[in-house]
Amino acid sequence: MHLKLEDPIILAKPIEIISDLVLEVRIKITEYGLSLIAMDPANVAMINFKIPRSAFSEFQADSEVLGVNLDSLKKILKRCGKTGSLIFEREENVLTIKIEDKIRRTFSLGLIEIESEERELPNLEYCSTIELDSQDLIDAIEDVSVISDACSFAVKDNSFVIESKELDSAKVEFSGDAISIKGENCKARYSLEYLQKFMKAAKISEKTKIQFASNHPLRLDFGNNSFGLTFILAPRMETED
Repeated sequence: MHLKLEDPIILAKPIEIISDLVLEVRIKITEYGLSLIAMDPANVAMINFKIPRSAFSEFQADSEVLGVNLDSLKKILKRCGKTGSLIFEREENVLTIKIEDKIRRTFSLGLIEIESEERELPNLEYCSTIELDSQDLIDAIEDVSVISDACSFAVKDNSFVIESKELDSAKVEFSGDAISIKGENCKARYSLEYLQKFMKAAKISEKTKIQFASNHPLRLDFGNNSFGLTFILAPRMETED
């Protein structure tokens, strides 16, 4: 196996984000590129990450499965600057990671056996789809997080509302040219602890795609032509906002 990335950020940043949710993952290398699907220990959030083959400047690999500790991988990837390139090579149970910049640095990461069931992204039905600027979503989540530990997402009369309520309340409403809304009226409640973690992905994606239905899981899609990062979050089945 020999893979080379000229833009390390498309791997380093998502791995840093995913490591906040999952400790160990299976990274798959196939003819289509690199991918992983994982569930957080609480079974509340699912993560799907992909880098297509076209994003690699060099790609020589058969089908591979790499069991890695994400904290260890994250620490290595943090050593790579914005101008360097990353090379990955596997020899038996060791993944060699080379960082090429002004100097060449080489790290060896021991691969691990991970006992977990094979996962696939669920085929869920959503009644509403929203697309908006990622920074607007980041700001909205920060606004409602000062009030509560959960918030509601709602589509009503061609507007999208994020709201949290306790003794106090916060409400952010999107409509008009600032947002694209397709679908039916619906409402669901989600954990802000998880949403705040997902917003780290919004910082590396110009646009965010949101899909949800009443009291159903939320799907958030981030990325561009070089990578895709998807989160699925279970709803909070509590008294509605």
